[in-house]
Amino acid sequence: MSATIDQALCIRHWDWSETSQTVVLFTKSHGILRGLAKGSKRDKGKFSGGFDVLSQGEIGFLLKRDSELATLTEWDVCETFPNLRDNLQANKAGWYVADMLNRMLPALDPHPDLYEITLNLLRALQSGTTPTLSLLRFQWALLEETGWRPELNDPDPDAATLAFDPIGGKFTVDIGDPNHWRIRRGTIRALESLAGNKEPSNDEESLNRANRLLAAHLRNVLAEEPMTMAAVFGALPTSSQKPTRSRSASQ
Repeated sequence: MSATIDQALCIRHWDWSETSQTVVLFTKSHGILRGLAKGSKRDKGKFSGGFDVLSQGEIGFLLKRDSELATLTEWDVCETFPNLRDNLQANKAGWYVADMLNRMLPALDPHPDLYEITLNLLRALQSGTTPTLSLLRFQWALLEETGWRPELNDPDPDAATLAFDPIGGKFTVDIGDPNHWRIRRGTIRALESLAGNKEPSNDEESLNRANRLLAAHLRNVLAEEPMTMAAVFGALPTSSQKPTRSRSASQ
C-alpha cells in the first residue's frame, strides 16, 4: 500500500518512546490526523529529525481501519516560524491557534480553506506585522467551518450600540440585558466585511473588539476558557452557557 501525501501543520506532539513520537497534524486535504511516527527522533531517517509544534511540511501516512492512529511514513519540513519562539505575543497567539484547531476540529474532516487561513496567520506572526486582522480571519473561519459562527442579522441599523446574545449566538437590540454583551457598531461591521469576503476597515480598535467577541463566543462553544485564550485576550465578557449551533452546521 502506497502512502498518502498531504501538506500539514504540526499542532501537538509527545514522546511515544525514546526514538518515536505521537503527533497531531492539521492536514490540508484530510483535516486533523493523529499518527505514530516510529523512529522520528533519530537524526537519520524520513522525519526531518522530529516534529516541532507549528512547523509546516509534507507528511506521508497510512490509515488503518482498526487503529485510531495513522502510521506516519515520512515528514519533510518546508516552513518554520522561529518568531513564535522569540516574540512573546507571537508565541501566545501561535499556541492559541494550535489549541483551537485541536479542540474544535474532528478527526479526518478536511478544511482546506481554514488550512490556508491558518498558514497566512502564522506567516503574519513570523513577519512581525500586527496580526489582528489575520487572527480575526482565523477565528471567523474556524467558527464558520464548524457551524458555530454568529448570526449577523442587524436588528437596529441606526443604533450606535447593539447587544450580543451569547446563548442565541446572534446580535440583538441593546436594552441593557445583563446577560447580553454590549457591542459597538464597528464590531459588527468588521464581521459583516469578513462574511461578505470584503476587506474590513483598518480600525485597529474595532478589529480588536471583534476578535475578543469571537474568542468569547468560542469559549462558550467549548464550555470552558482555555489558558491559551486567556493569554491572548485577557478577561472576556462573562457567560458560561453554551450557544445554539448556527444554521451553517447542517448545510
